[in-house]
Amino acid sequence: MKIVRWMLRWLWPGLGVKRWLALGALGLVLVGLGAATVVVGLRLPGRLWVVGIVLVALGVGAAFWGMRQMVCSVVSAVSPRDRGRLAEALYARRCRAEGPRLVALGGGTGLSTLLRGLKHHSGNITAVVTVSDDGGSSGRLRRDLGILPPGDIRNCLVALAEVEPLMTELFQYRFRDNGHGLEGHSFGNLLIAALAGVTGDFGRAVEETSKVLAIRGRVLPCTLSDVRLRAEMDDGTTLEGETTIAGSPRRIARLHLEPADAPALPEMLRAIEQAQAIIVGPGSLYTSVLPNLLVPGVVDAIRRCGAPVIYICNLMTQPGETDDYGAARHLETIIRHLGCNPFTVCLMNSRLPQAAVLAAYRREGAAPVHPEPDAIAELGSRAVVADLLWTADLARHDPHKLAGAVMRLLESLSGAPGPARH
Repeated sequence: MKIVRWMLRWLWPGLGVKRWLALGALGLVLVGLGAATVVVGLRLPGRLWVVGIVLVALGVGAAFWGMRQMVCSVVSAVSPRDRGRLAEALYARRCRAEGPRLVALGGGTGLSTLLRGLKHHSGNITAVVTVSDDGGSSGRLRRDLGILPPGDIRNCLVALAEVEPLMTELFQYRFRDNGHGLEGHSFGNLLIAALAGVTGDFGRAVEETSKVLAIRGRVLPCTLSDVRLRAEMDDGTTLEGETTIAGSPRRIARLHLEPADAPALPEMLRAIEQAQAIIVGPGSLYTSVLPNLLVPGVVDAIRRCGAPVIYICNLMTQPGETDDYGAARHLETIIRHLGCNPFTVCLMNSRLPQAAVLAAYRREGAAPVHPEPDAIAELGSRAVVADLLWTADLARHDPHKLAGAVMRLLESLSGAPGPARH
């Protein structure tokens, strides 16, 4: 009875499929009638068999057109953007569905840039986002509502979204000064905060927002604990809070997560252990990359996984955080904090920004991160240098160049041994 009821639903008024079902059925009848006419016509004098061939041709055409229009009618209701390019859309989705299981860890604009490119290669992406942000809209919502900071998570959701551009612009819309306390808040942050209040669960709020944006993959916080960063500076002082640490001119000697025993999200650990590749960065070394890796259990899960682990180094140094750091210094800092080198490959940029762009960054105290492939190899990771630069007026990774380089690396590493251990 359930099957009968399911079949009858396709006959409901307004679905726009009954006429095409009827046309397809008529086509099948004509094919059968034509085939029978051909068989009979071959045994009789005259050209009756020609009539049969015509009936078969008409039947095939009617069946094909009815099936095509029925599918297009369904697709136009479920995914209007794919109407008119159904074959291409289905092929692309099938390829992404069969793409590798990727886990990308990071935060800030670096992770969202990577995801924007990766989503064209795989639909099996898990983005793991740091939750230590305490500045801007995220910091205000964290203090006022007692929720985890939603900003970096929002950026990753938007990067993986499949909805219309207007919807992604809506999520990124930031309120201007209106005298009612919304200045600086983004709509997406407020929606996630509201869903967290409705569901009583921040993780559930992120999941529901993912459905709204129809993202390719999923986005997970690294932990649901209210974690903060604490840094020991090179002069012996201690600073707390991501914003305070990032804004200090003093060098960071050691970074800590508070509380140090914040439990990792179980779904995140499972995703890492089942991954076919793990990607860390790009992003701020001390405020985006390390906070994820310092969560207890994350590095152990990475080492148990045995899949290739790629570290994507930043394009530029960050004033106050990584002054004069080359690529090897970035990697060495991570190794020193973790007590091991989990990275199979260190991916670095080979192309310098335009002179005017470099001059603007130097005025702010930033400089290009030098690749240093030999030093990277000495630390136990394979060094890969490629043009990853976005050709614009900012020194940013190009999403498509970056994702393409990652996918080529994974292809070359298939069957390669696991990451070096130190």
